[in-house]
Amino acid sequence: MLEPIWGLKTISIFDVWTFEHILTGISVGTGVIISNRKSLGEIFNSVKDKIFHPHKLNLILYKYDIIFLLFIAYIWETLEHYIETGLMGQWLMQWFAGVEFWPNRLISDPLMLVLGYFLAKKFPVLVWPARVLSLLWIVVHLWIFQDSMYLHKIF
Repeated sequence: MLEPIWGLKTISIFDVWTFEHILTGISVGTGVIISNRKSLGEIFNSVKDKIFHPHKLNLILYKYDIIFLLFIAYIWETLEHYIETGLMGQWLMQWFAGVEFWPNRLISDPLMLVLGYFLAKKFPVLVWPARVLSLLWIVVHLWIFQDSMYLHKIF
């Protein structure tokens, strides 16, 4: 009954990798915040109070952050699609265990990164624990489990 919402990545909008996307959103979102503040901060500091109200500047920075984060997310999803179809080798294709359901790839995965970004903005203390858990998740799934959906299959 819940398979279209929660289940294997080939048939569901959300899967076990949804948690990893949130953790990655926290980590990558922090990187995006730092990168945009360095590159855009000088520009916006020079026009602060002259052209834009500081509240408007914060909204503009949020928009740039989200655009940059979604750009990174869709680049990864494109690369992941090519891996799933076998263009990067047979072993990786088998490990990915099928092509991801399109709403999962195009809607929920990028939105989970954005959710992680907002969590990082609200709770900066979560950044390092999220990075450690994300790295642990990747290591366990790559070198211990036989495919990317193994965790979902055993539960």
